[in-house]
Amino acid sequence: MRYPTIEEAEKLLNEAAEMNPGEWVAHNQVAALCANIIAGSCPGMDEKKAYVLGLLHDIGRRFGPGDLKHTLDGYKFMLEMGFEESARICLTHSFPFKDIHSYNGQNDCQAKEAGFLKSYIAAVEYDEYDKLIQLCDLMAYPSGPCAMEKKLVEVVMKKGFSEITIPKWEEYFKIKRFFEEKANCTLDELFK
Repeated sequence: MRYPTIEEAEKLLNEAAEMNPGEWVAHNQVAALCANIIAGSCPGMDEKKAYVLGLLHDIGRRFGPGDLKHTLDGYKFMLEMGFEESARICLTHSFPFKDIHSYNGQNDCQAKEAGFLKSYIAAVEYDEYDKLIQLCDLMAYPSGPCAMEKKLVEVVMKKGFSEITIPKWEEYFKIKRFFEEKANCTLDELFK
């Protein structure tokens, strides 16, 4: 599977920032830096690849305001460019808990699009990079990295609890433990 070079990814993000300026651009940059740091601490992971995948995870926002649809827009855009691995991350980054109803925003997809997304997420077997970008997406404020737990609480304060809040949190904590064990240190130690 293919993904862009760092130079290509930065160019794509800069173009997207001109098309649809907003804090999402800085969020992607912070997610990329977090992914780079974590992957660089984990044996067998490619920190450049992690950086690129983090940099482009929300690239679907280049097409304008949108909510869940940005995942599909990014997927289609990356596929058209021949970057299958980046396309995959565009879809998987929002779903550590494999249920499209666990998305933290509005479902602005057509029924057919939502059906495709539901099927794709159910069928895909997440790898280390899917999990890494899920974690880094949660940790990335436009102003810099934050503790995963802080963001989880903020989302609940804003959106409220649902029947999938706890299972979703459990998935995030599993992902966090996975990378802490792989890196042989805590995320707090990595991001002092």
